[in-house]
Amino acid sequence: MGLRKLKSIKHKGKTLAEILEAHERFWAGKEGAARADLTGADLSRADLRGSNLAGAILRNANLEGSDLRGARLPGADFSGARLCGADLRNADMTDAVLPGADLTGAQASGIEFFRCDLTNVKFQGALLRKTNYRNAQVDGAEFSGADMGIAILRETDISKADLSGVDLSTALMPPGYAAKKQGA
Repeated sequence: MGLRKLKSIKHKGKTLAEILEAHERFWAGKEGAARADLTGADLSRADLRGSNLAGAILRNANLEGSDLRGARLPGADFSGARLCGADLRNADMTDAVLPGADLTGAQASGIEFFRCDLTNVKFQGALLRKTNYRNAQVDGAEFSGADMGIAILRETDISKADLSGVDLSTALMPPGYAAKKQGA
C-alpha cells in the first residue's frame, strides 16, 4: 500500500490539504487562518513530507506508517499519538510535546528533539541515529532495542529512561554517565 494524499484524507468534514492550507495562513497571520487541530485524526500512511505542522495539535492522532520526512514540527502536540513505523527523518521537532506517544519502529534519524517532552514515549526498535535530546524530558521513555548511534544526550537527565539493549558507545553522554554505569 502506498501513501495517502492530503486531499484524500478527511477530518471533521475537511480535507487534510484544506486544514494545512488554513494552518499556513495561521502562521502567516492571514485571513481565513486556523491552527491545525487534528486531535484523534486518522493520518496513517499520510504523505506529509515537508509539511508545516509547527504548533499543530495532533493529540491521540494515528500517524502509523506516515511519511513526515523534513516536516516542520516545532511545538506540535503529539501527546498519545501513534507514530509506529513513521518516517520522521530530518524533521524539526524542537519544543514538541510527545508524552505517551508511540514511535516503535519509527525512522527518526537526524531529529532535533531539543527541549521536547518525551515522557513515557516508546522508542523500541526505532532508528534514532544522529538525534539531539539536549534539554529534553525523557522520564519513563523506553529506548530498548533502538539504534542511537551518534545521539546527543549530553544535557539530558537519562536516569529515569529505559536504555536497555541500546549501544551508546558513539553517543555523547551526560557528564559522569560512564562512572555511574561502572559502579552499578
